[in-house]
Amino acid sequence: MNIIKELPEIFEEFAEQRKESFLRVKECKDQHIPVIGAYCSYFPREIAVAMGAVPIGLCSSSEETVQIAESILPKNVCPLIKSSYGYAISDRCPYFHFSDLVVGETTCDGKKKMYEMMAEFKDVFIMELPNIQSEKGLRLWREEIIRLKDYMEEKFQVVITDEDVRRAIRQENGRRKALKRLYEVMKLNPVPIKGMDLLNVLYGSKYRLDTDQAAEDINLLTNRILDGYRPAPGRKGKPRILITGCPIGGDSVKIVRAIEDNGGVVVAFENCTGAKVIDKLVDEEDPDIYGAIARKYFYIGCAIMTPNDNRIELLGRMIDEFRVDGVVEMILSGCHSVHMESVSVRNFVSEEKHIPYIDVVTDYSQGDIGQLNTRMSAFVEMLETQQV
Repeated sequence: MNIIKELPEIFEEFAEQRKESFLRVKECKDQHIPVIGAYCSYFPREIAVAMGAVPIGLCSSSEETVQIAESILPKNVCPLIKSSYGYAISDRCPYFHFSDLVVGETTCDGKKKMYEMMAEFKDVFIMELPNIQSEKGLRLWREEIIRLKDYMEEKFQVVITDEDVRRAIRQENGRRKALKRLYEVMKLNPVPIKGMDLLNVLYGSKYRLDTDQAAEDINLLTNRILDGYRPAPGRKGKPRILITGCPIGGDSVKIVRAIEDNGGVVVAFENCTGAKVIDKLVDEEDPDIYGAIARKYFYIGCAIMTPNDNRIELLGRMIDEFRVDGVVEMILSGCHSVHMESVSVRNFVSEEKHIPYIDVVTDYSQGDIGQLNTRMSAFVEMLETQQV
């Protein structure tokens, strides 16, 4: 990244990162660098990095490929699953095309079946993720991480040493620290950037193949934002909103636009695109390196976990630290775990944090944009009234 560029141009570069990296992933293949694709935040990136492979997020949030998948899958399946499978069977995602291995996980029943179907035409390794956060579950997850390492060593004919893994832990922690430092600029009031700009960087960074350079670029961007921050004394800030729920990105960014086009500002993303997977680091001092990796990923506060106290803890901390005025939960239609958990999230936000909450059940289509604008306009107006 050239730091003399204007901030809007830099944000746009991150927004276009998925397209820009298409050629880079082809170069990796030409150089015989293994490419490991994954959809979920539970994928332990450190194992891929340790063997010298490139871990990459796979395409999964387009209405266009939903329609392709519906020629095979039931229409009432979660749109994230349909979009992911649609990209795969239509060969429209270069990252999937060039992946030597796709690492899946047993997060929900729909994804398990999707991976089963993908395995008919792609090498898929499925990790068994326990859904009960217990010590027994943690031990099983540690064993699954080692099983993944063993599989990759055999498949790619490499040896992954403990030092390789420790190096990868440091590298991935550096990336997480840079991203966390960036999203924490939104604690300032008024905020220095738009929530949409922040999301462009968070979402685009998952398609950066050069982890170390990506961390450096993000740190430079954060420096640039902070150096140019000049709050106007006495200026009233816009209502500050946190988005939680399903992963956000691609065609679902309509939620962010609806909020910010109608007078609010998204100061925090608790979901997988934001703090959920960045908040905690892998313990670099733990002598049990696989146990350390297992703990970092296993205790991600995803709705598929029970009990899911970690999500509530993170939500409460972010509401306080980012001085949130209201919470919007984005629920993809057909995502039963997030929809069911929205009951406890609503109760926590409304009854314990005493701030307004609204949920939005949607998909990747653009047909509900008018309705979204109406609802978000009313929500933001209510928050503005409470600020007076």
